[in-house]
Amino acid sequence: MARDLLQLPPDLPVPVDDGACDHLRWRRLPDDVELIASNGRRVRLADLAGVTVVFVFPSIGRPDRDPVGGIDAWNEIPGARGCTPQACSYRDHFSELTRLGARVFGLSAQTTGDLEEASDRLGLPYELLSDVAMALGRRLRQPTFQFGGATLYRRHTLVVVDGRIEHVMYPVFPPGSDAPTVIAWLRARAGAPAAR
Repeated sequence: MARDLLQLPPDLPVPVDDGACDHLRWRRLPDDVELIASNGRRVRLADLAGVTVVFVFPSIGRPDRDPVGGIDAWNEIPGARGCTPQACSYRDHFSELTRLGARVFGLSAQTTGDLEEASDRLGLPYELLSDVAMALGRRLRQPTFQFGGATLYRRHTLVVVDGRIEHVMYPVFPPGSDAPTVIAWLRARAGAPAAR
């Protein structure tokens, strides 16, 4: 049965900051972790110069199927629901982010095939990175949760400058507010006036 993944239930539980990302600020990204992008390209985030925004999400759903553990159970996990609105918000704000000098990646523990399908369906102008083995997550001790027999990332966003994490947004709620929040932070960092 087809679902509108952009429409979020009004009664979703709100995630709280449990400190699971406190240790990430100022960490260097490991230079031996290479991830596969939704277009098949290999990406080593530690090697990228300048500002890179990496929004980390649990799992982009498909309109034609429920998550393995069921949609009701998924909706009960604080911060799990909303990957599609988050990805679309970055799509819709992509030109402004690039004007501010940032490159954008989404990252999850989904397979490259799942991420390629989502990227094509949603018309994303940036790449989604697959970390099925949790290679980056284990090295940085990023927050995760278990669902339907899988380990998934908890939603958070990293602003990386020359391979070092300069800013972390966690928790991110509602998910669609993430890109505008990052834009406001980048503008403040650059001393730029707020958009009107």
